[in-house]
Amino acid sequence: MLSSKEKYRYDRQIKLHGLGLDGQEKLKNASVLVIGAGGLGCPVLMYLTGAGVGKIGIADADTINETNLHRQVLFSVSDIGNNKAFAAKDRLSKLNPEITFETFPKMLDNKLALEIFQEYEIIVDATDNFSARYLINDVCVFYNKPFVFASLFKTEGQLSVFNYKNGPTYRCLFPSPPVSSESCEDVGVNGILCGIIGTKQANEVLKMITEMGEVMSGKLEIYDSLTNYSTIVLIDSATSVFRISDEEILAFDYQYFCGEHEDRFSLSLEEFKKIIHSDQIQIVDIRQDWEEPKIQLKSKFEIPLQNLEMADQKLNPEIKTVVVCKYGNRSKIGAEYLRKQKKFNDVSFLKGGLLEWLGQDNF
Repeated sequence: MLSSKEKYRYDRQIKLHGLGLDGQEKLKNASVLVIGAGGLGCPVLMYLTGAGVGKIGIADADTINETNLHRQVLFSVSDIGNNKAFAAKDRLSKLNPEITFETFPKMLDNKLALEIFQEYEIIVDATDNFSARYLINDVCVFYNKPFVFASLFKTEGQLSVFNYKNGPTYRCLFPSPPVSSESCEDVGVNGILCGIIGTKQANEVLKMITEMGEVMSGKLEIYDSLTNYSTIVLIDSATSVFRISDEEILAFDYQYFCGEHEDRFSLSLEEFKKIIHSDQIQIVDIRQDWEEPKIQLKSKFEIPLQNLEMADQKLNPEIKTVVVCKYGNRSKIGAEYLRKQKKFNDVSFLKGGLLEWLGQDNF
């Protein structure tokens, strides 16, 4: 039952036709797990908390840095360096102290997913990689739980609800992983788009809990933030749903399946330090001209990623080449480009990037 205080807090929501006290009690008794407290996760968490969802789980192993702040609206400068799950709980508890929050400051893996998904009714995918989405999908199918999917690319967002009342799953849309290695670090992301799509995700959660409206099951919305135009694509269920046991889920290598396994051309920080001052090496910094700090090495060349087609005019393809960026994602793409397109003989990238080498304090 709702307390008098809760009735007052949710007064404007309770007055909605079709929701009422019964709908608000459904929200109070509901439990939702949000995987990721970043650009998508922040608006999802804010609106689920505001709506009065009784139990909310927050799973994120990442820490907050300054480049997050333009889109991850739960956080402030004082949160930099803190874990996102903990920081989100602290902020949301002030927004609505009536909610029970559980935090999982860990990287989602097969074992953790099987342990925690069963405790929640609905799963929200606010991640940014394919391996996590396939894992979320398979565990949701195993436990017969719906999950709200969203993804962002530049100025475009996608939204759907999978495995809702035996509807299509993520594998019905993508039987095989899409071929893409670009992230928001590589190509950028519209911060406002995170809010738009994340709010849509929260809306799908509320529709399922309150049984109001039409859930986005069997449909994929593709939203263009520059034209404000949405395209709806219908998703057919596969003839037979991909379903595996918990033992098979534990043994399944999702990163390998999605091509995200350890790259044999990566260079560890320890290996990088051993060769950094060699005369027989060229270090290629592919960050933008405005990115700081600049690195002071005699063998360094500054060639932004988009200008790598001119690399053979400045670099020697016969010399050992190490490509660097802040985190290592862009440099992986750059190294692959030099290796395949420019036929460099010995090219690798610094795993973990300059942040691993110079430390957070320098950025």
